[in-house]
Amino acid sequence: MSVAAIEVQPLAPQRLADFLAFFDHDAFVDNRRWQSCYCQYLHTDHGRVDWALCTAQQNRAAACQRIEAARMPGLLAYRDGRVVGWCNAAPLTMLPAYADERTDEDAQIGQIGCFVVAPSARRQGVARALLSAALGTFRQQGLRIAQGFPQRDARSDAQQHLGPLSLFVDAGFHVHGERDDGTIVVRRNLV
Repeated sequence: MSVAAIEVQPLAPQRLADFLAFFDHDAFVDNRRWQSCYCQYLHTDHGRVDWALCTAQQNRAAACQRIEAARMPGLLAYRDGRVVGWCNAAPLTMLPAYADERTDEDAQIGQIGCFVVAPSARRQGVARALLSAALGTFRQQGLRIAQGFPQRDARSDAQQHLGPLSLFVDAGFHVHGERDDGTIVVRRNLV
């Protein structure tokens, strides 16, 4: 079986309709609980907003506003002209969800927030292509470190949304630390 090539493009205002079509119809067909996110969790200041109260409509509207204002970096993976994956990849300083963990090196870090791959496109190299593109984007932005947070005990595809540890290790990341909740901090130098 031949699989069509994956093309990765940065999220931009002209790709808003593609982003919305993916999140409205394909992204969470097997995980309806997360369908309301629209990848806004990391773009939300949890010190000011109770995430549990955010609705799908609010998150969709927030995503539209951020994308139209070019304030929501990330990458879309296309196959045959249709979005099959998404990676929230942004300078750490643009992600308010991490505000309570700030360090002196934050301005140098590109954060891999999450991967969302359509069920029909999983295990076909989509996340790998997105991660590779994210590393290139971070270099172009002058960032010095790429960082991800895979979960040690992730078992399901949904739990792997932060990326499997093996994906990061295969891309040259090393374990930088581990948190009490099973989150592994992985990093890769970009210079």
